[in-house]
Amino acid sequence: MATVALEGVSRTYGSRSVVDGVSLEIEEGEFVVLLGPSGCGKTTTLRIIAGLVEPTRGIVRIGGADVTALPARKRNVGMVFQDYALFPHMTVGENIAFGLRERRFDQAAVESRMEELLALIRLPGFEQRFPDQLSGGQQQRVALARALAYSPTVLLMDEPLGALDLKLREAMQVELRRVQRRLQITTIFVTHDQEEAMSLADRIVVMRDGRVEQIGTPEDLYRRPGSAFVAGFIGKVNFLRGSIQSVSGPTCVISLGDGLVVEAVAHASCRAGSPGSIALRPENLTLISPQPNADSGRILGTIEQRRFLGNVVHYFVHTTNDQVLIVEESSTGRILDVGDGVGVAWRIEDAFAFGADEPRG
Repeated sequence: MATVALEGVSRTYGSRSVVDGVSLEIEEGEFVVLLGPSGCGKTTTLRIIAGLVEPTRGIVRIGGADVTALPARKRNVGMVFQDYALFPHMTVGENIAFGLRERRFDQAAVESRMEELLALIRLPGFEQRFPDQLSGGQQQRVALARALAYSPTVLLMDEPLGALDLKLREAMQVELRRVQRRLQITTIFVTHDQEEAMSLADRIVVMRDGRVEQIGTPEDLYRRPGSAFVAGFIGKVNFLRGSIQSVSGPTCVISLGDGLVVEAVAHASCRAGSPGSIALRPENLTLISPQPNADSGRILGTIEQRRFLGNVVHYFVHTTNDQVLIVEESSTGRILDVGDGVGVAWRIEDAFAFGADEPRG
């Protein structure tokens, strides 16, 4: 049985649909990330699960029970916000104990749970400090401990690391995953940062315009995107635009202009005679010596920019059909110069074709 289930959940404000028919099941102990651009409905979906926003339509279940009409305080969920929301006039210990005291836990149980949680978040001995005496990362850990204090059924996190700098955010990602795995608590995490989602999630729910675009593991979404939107939102990708000439089984042929014709793995949206695009990951492209278009996985161009990024180099190749491809190569090999003529090659199985009229998720 799923710990959390949404059944056709929608939320409208006047004529505007913010969440549109979202159905989703999250299993016990899963770490699921709701991912998408600003305004896609991910935070509203989280707040509907929390009981902070009432759905216009649909059912919310937690632990198999219909909680759609229950207020937040009766849903047994823990919530962590981006701004930490710690009480500034309370000590660390008082912040962590707040929910326990509200639920009438006795003093011995409160102190025992507080010590356990301080050890879990690696802040033993910090119970007498105030929030303004803590770093951002420490405050976020205290907010996490407070949300976990009363052993909620589900932990909900709304962009909790957004206020931290890059290195601290990456460190906190490791800490969050450690704590979540230790407790095996079902966790739903909202972010617009695809790298953060890839680092944390068992499964990612990609949202777009209030609807679910695709659900899958990070690897599934990266290697087998279900739409051009997902391909473009998860990781770096190149798109070559053209016209679909034919579709035959799992592959299609696309004309890119200037006499260039290539093959790619066909999405269900591909239709002969319609516009289309090919998605190519930079690491799946190889720079070769410039030669005529000898096969369906090769295009000619000139290097117009080069970016050294430590272990890799990104080359920006201006192709003969006036498009730009980013090619990623190891920095330990040859280094090419701006202005060099090159060929760009790839395997057909690494090229994903989408039609312009691709269906929604």
